[in-house]
Amino acid sequence: MKYSVGCTLEYAVPSPSVFVFNLAPADTPYQSVDYENFTVLPEMPVETYIEPTLGTRYHRLNVTAPSLTVRYHATVTVTPEVRTPGDVHTIPPAELPLVDFPFVLPSRYCQSDQLMRLANREFGSLPFDFARPLAVADWIHRNVDYLVGTTTPLTSAFDIATSRAGVCRDFAHLGIAFCRALNIPARFVSCYAYDLWPRDFHAIFEARLGDQWYLFDPTRQASTGGLVRIGTGRDAADVSFASIFGPARMTHMDVYADAGDAESERQPKQWKDHAVSSARAA
Repeated sequence: MKYSVGCTLEYAVPSPSVFVFNLAPADTPYQSVDYENFTVLPEMPVETYIEPTLGTRYHRLNVTAPSLTVRYHATVTVTPEVRTPGDVHTIPPAELPLVDFPFVLPSRYCQSDQLMRLANREFGSLPFDFARPLAVADWIHRNVDYLVGTTTPLTSAFDIATSRAGVCRDFAHLGIAFCRALNIPARFVSCYAYDLWPRDFHAIFEARLGDQWYLFDPTRQASTGGLVRIGTGRDAADVSFASIFGPARMTHMDVYADAGDAESERQPKQWKDHAVSSARAA
């Protein structure tokens, strides 16, 4: 499936600032960038880096001008792997590869240690398979209201479990925290999402089951089969679309993700019927 994705970001920069952007689709076996263009106005050197394990791509700019405009566009081919949910199972801690150990531990926004009692009460009796993280996503969708403006960049999973309101970033953090409380490795995924409205950067979580990482969107706003992965991390702190060191202020943002072929336009909203993966476990 092909998608056309990108964004335009504009900033006021009253004094020299450093920007680190995470806007480009990740370099993974499940998606390939067929074409891309990264434009910066005014023109200046752009430093790039690809994280070798997860394929997350970063661009750094040292901005001295009073304003900055960043335009990114790419056409991407995505080939997610779809399996029958009953065929995938959780991995006991004694057998979990140590490379994934960080993804079962609490992190800045995902205090799984503070949510163990709630997680085990709600999900502890479920089978040790796809049903557990799916039930987590279903619970969040039923019990947490999607309300823009109710949270801040400091809001954590524990806050959302208490307030029961947030946006995609918060839904993903709570899903990660619940999974980790159940000893299921879970990660934060930032992405472009086809058919998302209003258009914006999107966030979901993925959980390791067997030899794959499977995608879950508790907001139910986008198809897990129609996502273009941007960044992967322990939580949002690892993959913010823009990290700014200085007094810069965003003045405009536009994000899009459009179908690039007929197959993409027919993409079903695969929330329950399939286990969708776009990352192979190490």
